[in-house]
Amino acid sequence: MSNEALGFDSFKLNKQLLDAVAESGYSTPTPIQEKAIPLALAGHDVLGIAQTGTGKTAAYILPVLMKTKYAQGKHARALILAPTRELVMQIEEVARQLGKNTDLRIVSLYGGLGPKTQIESIEAGVDILISTPGRFMDIYRKGIIYPKDFKTMVLDEADKMMDMGFMPQIRSILEVIPSKRQNLLFSATFSSRIENLAAEFLEFPERVEVAPSATTAETIGQVKYFVPNIKTKINLLAHLLGNEEINRTMIFTRSRKNAEAVYSFLERKNFGEIRVIHANKGQNTRINSMEDFKGGEVRILVATDVASRGLDVSLVSHVINFDVPLIYEDYVHRIGRTGRAENEGKAITFINPAEQYHFERIEELIRMKVEELQIPDTVDIPATPFEEKQAYARELDRLKQRDNPDYKGAFHEKKEKPKKNIGKGEKVKAKKQGKKTNRNQLKTKNQKNKGK
Repeated sequence: MSNEALGFDSFKLNKQLLDAVAESGYSTPTPIQEKAIPLALAGHDVLGIAQTGTGKTAAYILPVLMKTKYAQGKHARALILAPTRELVMQIEEVARQLGKNTDLRIVSLYGGLGPKTQIESIEAGVDILISTPGRFMDIYRKGIIYPKDFKTMVLDEADKMMDMGFMPQIRSILEVIPSKRQNLLFSATFSSRIENLAAEFLEFPERVEVAPSATTAETIGQVKYFVPNIKTKINLLAHLLGNEEINRTMIFTRSRKNAEAVYSFLERKNFGEIRVIHANKGQNTRINSMEDFKGGEVRILVATDVASRGLDVSLVSHVINFDVPLIYEDYVHRIGRTGRAENEGKAITFINPAEQYHFERIEELIRMKVEELQIPDTVDIPATPFEEKQAYARELDRLKQRDNPDYKGAFHEKKEKPKKNIGKGEKVKAKKQGKKTNRNQLKTKNQKNKGK
């Protein structure tokens, strides 16, 4: 068998799709595309395990476009489900790019804005629906979507769907679409939950895994810093961003509060154009911020995990994890924003004392020890405030107790009250108080005896 890489023309794709692939600048299929596309075109159910940034979107979009072929009727024949509006928008962009030489009608559905325009697009006729589970069910219940014509269903980022609690909606969707259909399921990780979902969702699937589950791309260099407190994180971030090597950067935080705090700090320091996106930002603001970042007009994008998936920017030089994610698989997706399309990237993670436990679990997940770097001497490391130290200690106690219910930490032990050292003046005062108490007790006793 030849080791020579196959081209897209080796797949049974029509000329319209091959021309669009060439116009998009693709010459050689990625490993996931090379393995998944022929199986999907042959009609098999496919379980695809591949980390983000490996080209898996095109691995299912091309077969869906090929099998749907051309505009026909009014009702959709293919359904693609994704967990977030950002990912839905990315999938739609890829589908339109690869399907531009066809007359296929592609409609995307997601929350964050009223459904009126989306409903009008469906009523005008649709061939491929790309949707979040919640918005699909909302519009279906209005009687707008007729699912009886679905021939293909794709679940993308299935692990994230489960993390976000979408399983009830997915099961509701499975109840209303035809049972006789082709199913494609893609995930960056393969846990027991995904295995159970695959058993429920797929029929005799062909499993395609281009790398061990939850591995990170080889094009991403990963390093970590152990950082004692939040102020040192801020100082280290400012130091790193002063380095000219960091040009287009994503900074991930765990909370909206931290995202806004980091954004405000960096904006004051004039590190270039900067935007912040999180769940409290309006849909148009988020879309415009991401478009400006993709277009190179914005140097720094601060985000919560709302953007860890669904943002496809090929020239992100660095990803900085200001906070360690508590959903460990999100680490893979966060750093997958860099090192895309065979470009090299770097992922930097700041780890405070309470986050060290979580990062050790992440290293177990990705099966590698991330290189540790020392904080540069020029970075100011202020003392950790007492309250912050206490918060870290409590969090570590909670984590250790979770692993070992018998564990009793510093905040669970009963401590004896220390005996006070009584000075000479306090002794005299106590002695006088004792004499006064004795006199009162004697007076009460005499009054009782007189009463008798």
